[in-house]
Amino acid sequence: MENQYGICRVAVAPLRADASDKAEIVSQLLFGDHVEIIQREERWWLIQNGYDGYEGWMDFRQLAPISQDQFAEMHDCKLLAPLSFNNVLTAADGSAYHLSPASNIPFLKDGYCYAGEEKFKLNFEVHDNSAINFKNQVTGTATFFRNIPYLWGGRHLFGLDCSGFTQTVFKMLGIKLNRDASQQAEQGELVGFLAECRAGDLAFFDNEEGRITHVGIMLSPNEIIHSSAKVKIDPIDDQGIFNKELGKYSHKLRIIKRFVD
Repeated sequence: MENQYGICRVAVAPLRADASDKAEIVSQLLFGDHVEIIQREERWWLIQNGYDGYEGWMDFRQLAPISQDQFAEMHDCKLLAPLSFNNVLTAADGSAYHLSPASNIPFLKDGYCYAGEEKFKLNFEVHDNSAINFKNQVTGTATFFRNIPYLWGGRHLFGLDCSGFTQTVFKMLGIKLNRDASQQAEQGELVGFLAECRAGDLAFFDNEEGRITHVGIMLSPNEIIHSSAKVKIDPIDDQGIFNKELGKYSHKLRIIKRFVD
């Protein structure tokens, strides 16, 4: 029987809508992401991300095989690459892998982590997301990502979409968010009024059809950090986000959700 589980063995791997290099990138896997393999078509495998349930096609060569027990063990991976631009792993051949913050550090032992049979030496201090204080650390964690460019499907240090940004920040803080803004909007507790919101609440925005298409992290009742062109801080009021560059409201506020009391 073919192995049904894998782990991402490269720093970042695109997840595509179809089994083709030309297909739209719907999301990304980061190093250490654990997946279930659903379907195989030559070098393209349809996988489901064990962290958020998201599905997409990827080149199987970017995966290493793991057992079902290892897959289950990865569900509670609390050890992550820290907020740094210098998270370097050294492979057995001496080559370097540069990890994005919030990448899993799988099966850590004696200064090494493992992706399948491959062994990697850590050259940084691991971040433990079970040992953080959300309220004290959410603003600093979010603002670390300022000026990273917007990228559709992006979850990486050099490109984040709006929900990839919020998911990454919350993962660093020990809270599991779903992948897309519309899915994240179904989580958390409703905040009734903008004036009541506090740092770390998520604000969601809808389009003309009423579908939630954007999300950002509130820093205060009148400021939000979000990924739109790049990760940036913008003013917000009851109407939504006012974009100074466009000279108009760019996103219409729908709801605000809280994840930590």
